[in-house]
Amino acid sequence: MAEAERIIGTPDTPGAGPGPEQRDVRGTDGTDGMDDTDGAGRADTAADTAADAGVSAARPRRRRVAVLFAVAAFAYALDLVSKLLVVAKLEHHRPIEIVGDWLKFEAIRNAGAAFGFGEAFTVIFTVIAAAVIVVIARLARKLYSLPWAIALGLLLGGALGNLTDRIFRSPGVFEGAVVDFIAPKHFAVFNLADSAIVCGGILIVLLSFRGLDPDGTVHKD
Repeated sequence: MAEAERIIGTPDTPGAGPGPEQRDVRGTDGTDGMDDTDGAGRADTAADTAADAGVSAARPRRRRVAVLFAVAAFAYALDLVSKLLVVAKLEHHRPIEIVGDWLKFEAIRNAGAAFGFGEAFTVIFTVIAAAVIVVIARLARKLYSLPWAIALGLLLGGALGNLTDRIFRSPGVFEGAVVDFIAPKHFAVFNLADSAIVCGGILIVLLSFRGLDPDGTVHKD
């Protein structure tokens, strides 16, 4: 009997049966018992991290694009309202002196470019303004710089302001004369759209000298 118990073993006998550490850890399907979901879980985590990084990178660009269009809308609205007031209240009337002879409000129709240059190339300037708008829209896709957003917004608002005059004012579509009214002494007459374009252009030049690109990177030549 003792010999049989020694061979068969009993549950109360230490070492009689295989312990937990001695048992076969293979699963019922013949695998080594490792959880197959571990690898999938790590892959899902990596994918989620990459997706979160992409979303985080897109948010600053959306904010910069929102700034660009907000600045453009403000510049365009200001220019449009000022021209409507000038046409309604100032055109065919005496100029209004703001600072004596040094600064006046005087309504004129300009068929040329900014500050009255190139009146014989109205259609060409119209095409250039439309091209500028398209270029700015393409740059907006990789815009991460706030100063660039402001500069491009000023350019866009000014270009839209003068392009509206080119399309809708007489003598005809794409040949319309722009309404100018700011008349400094010894200088050409211009409007708020011209001012926005010039300010945006100056800001772009300064940003380029500093090596700041629209995507937010800084380079040094």
